[in-house]
Amino acid sequence: MLGEGPPERGYRYVGPAELAVTARQSTATGTRIASVVDFESWAGRQSQAELAEPFTYVVGLDGLLRLAARRSEHVACAGGAAVLGAGEITFVCVREAGRWTVDEVSNQSTGYCPDVTSWPAVARALDRIPLRRPTAFTHEVVFRRCPACAEHNIVREADFVCVFCGVELPQAWNIVDEAGRSARE
Repeated sequence: MLGEGPPERGYRYVGPAELAVTARQSTATGTRIASVVDFESWAGRQSQAELAEPFTYVVGLDGLLRLAARRSEHVACAGGAAVLGAGEITFVCVREAGRWTVDEVSNQSTGYCPDVTSWPAVARALDRIPLRRPTAFTHEVVFRRCPACAEHNIVREADFVCVFCGVELPQAWNIVDEAGRSARE
């Protein structure tokens, strides 16, 4: 059941520092979606072409979904803040029911590198609106930091080997920011 288990992990931005600085200086953050009214208002401002593409999303530490155009940086969508989840998301409007549904959702964010265990926070943010959603990420991305060269890796086909230096990657999520902090430290 959602809400049970270990405390949620917050994710700090771990991408290029210049993007974080730009995001903190900008007033253009993702659109906060707290209700179906918020979502429908946001969707009504998107073109049909935009709605056919994935969007950038984050779930803030407040548990709310924020949406931005696909090519937006996750750190900009979050206003430079830590998040509970981040990735890409697509929506479809089920015409018969006249209701929006999450079609696909991933944790694909190389700026935050969230673990696949971030799903419950994403699910709660979508349920809060409420939007129909899948039961899990439709595309899971496994991120690991190399203990030897410190590069961030996307693990493909369960091959836990650093693509940069060939060292074995840990099985457990281990991404940290420049200060060596992982979550809400």
